[in-house]
Amino acid sequence: MPSGSSSRTASPPRTPPDESTSLLSKPKSIHSSSTDDGPGYLSDTATVPNLRLWLAEIWLLTRNAIPVIIAYTLQNSLQTISVLIVGRLSPEALATAAFSYMFAMSSAWLIALGGTTALDTLASSSFTGSSNKHDLGILLQRGIAVLSGFYAVVAVIWWFSEHIFRLLGQEEYICVQSAMFLRCLIPGGLGYVWFEAMKKYLQAQEIYRPGTYVLLITSPLNALLNWLFIYKLNIGIYGAPLATGISYWASFLLLVAYAALVRGRECWGGLAPRQALRHLGPFSRLALLGVVHVGTEWWAFEIVALAAGRLGTIPLAAQSVIMTADQIINTVPFGLGVAASARIGNLLGAKRVVEASRSAHCAAVLSMVAGALILAVLMGVKGVFGRIFNDDERVVRLVAEVMPYVALFQIADGLNGSCGGVLRGQGRQWVGAAVNLVSYYCGALPGGIWLAFHGWGLAGLWVGQCVALYLVGAFEWVIVGMSDWEGEVEKAMGRLESGGMGGHGEVSVTGRHGSVPEAEAVVENDVV
Repeated sequence: MPSGSSSRTASPPRTPPDESTSLLSKPKSIHSSSTDDGPGYLSDTATVPNLRLWLAEIWLLTRNAIPVIIAYTLQNSLQTISVLIVGRLSPEALATAAFSYMFAMSSAWLIALGGTTALDTLASSSFTGSSNKHDLGILLQRGIAVLSGFYAVVAVIWWFSEHIFRLLGQEEYICVQSAMFLRCLIPGGLGYVWFEAMKKYLQAQEIYRPGTYVLLITSPLNALLNWLFIYKLNIGIYGAPLATGISYWASFLLLVAYAALVRGRECWGGLAPRQALRHLGPFSRLALLGVVHVGTEWWAFEIVALAAGRLGTIPLAAQSVIMTADQIINTVPFGLGVAASARIGNLLGAKRVVEASRSAHCAAVLSMVAGALILAVLMGVKGVFGRIFNDDERVVRLVAEVMPYVALFQIADGLNGSCGGVLRGQGRQWVGAAVNLVSYYCGALPGGIWLAFHGWGLAGLWVGQCVALYLVGAFEWVIVGMSDWEGEVEKAMGRLESGGMGGHGEVSVTGRHGSVPEAEAVVENDVV
């Protein structure tokens, strides 16, 4: 029956979905979201209140984001646990491990988390827009090849990092021990990059939970290996990077096993190096812009951390407490951004213009609601939060003084995460990078540093970050709201063609593997 009909009595019965059910087939053209789209599809012209469609989309994004948020939290815990275990050796060992992981976060992990946003853009569109289901497997191999090349550059930097640390004015033991620490981490860091690429391959297929399942296994394994290598095998501080590296590779291999044995192998057509190594330019460009997009924000926070160190011991201690909290909290907007990116890419590949626009704004609304909840929690615990980490009353008071600024930007940080994810789903990483550069480095960050050293102290630094995040969030939402969604669909199809993907032809309404879950259908089956 035509999807524009208001009657639903003639629709074929829905089968309750499970982990392998395709919930929605692909349309014929950009405008076909209001034409016949197969069983289970409900168009905007059907007799369903518009509010219900919005709530359904918000629920779908929430359901997709939760396992991603948990996975990133567990992923961060791997190096946090490593630092805690190493810290029992000596204060110098603690400082070395913390500094080394910070440097890894600002370099190699950016390739894993920023560079793989190219797969957010291309893989999700390919899954629903390509006529060949194995194109997704080709993109995975291309991504691994390109990102491994990026990582090789970082590995060389790590190998000679002792000289870099001296130029940065670090203490001699940090220069020597951190350089060796990073050399030991080089093999494991590649496992981190490949693990992220494998997650994106599955997320493009609307498979979000395996990353969480895998990390629930490897997180305790990592703690065990750190204890075993550092204390039982007497490797000392350098046992930490070895243990963490093994955990990253175990995570990757377990995710591959899940895809091969449980769900996700449908889009894998086997190794195809000749195809994968073609059309590297467009992928490399998106990956590099993704690194810059994510990196411009992360580097700004690292600059704030360095500036806090010049304010004195107490501000530095308070900054460490706040940064630790912010790293945990940031998994929420980042996870929402990943879910939004994959969803937008899927909808653009399926040529679903109206749904893509609605999903983008639903992601923004959801992120602001989540940010408001986090704001309320932080304001409620601001007076006691510092005691979790330190008993010094001066540190506790300073944390309480600065925490309102951190709480205030949670709504903006949510917008930054969700709208940044939408931009990555559209393949507009360069827009997010440009907005970050202007907002952070051309005003808010220098202003915050000036305030910090002119009477405001640590609070001045966070005022600057607060202003930057509100500028980024507002600008990105305006840009997303002004998007020409039909034009974005055409660009998505163009990216598939330029990447050698078979996404430019007309596709069947009966669909194949590349189905996009319809929010209304998900709610009807999951909730009602």
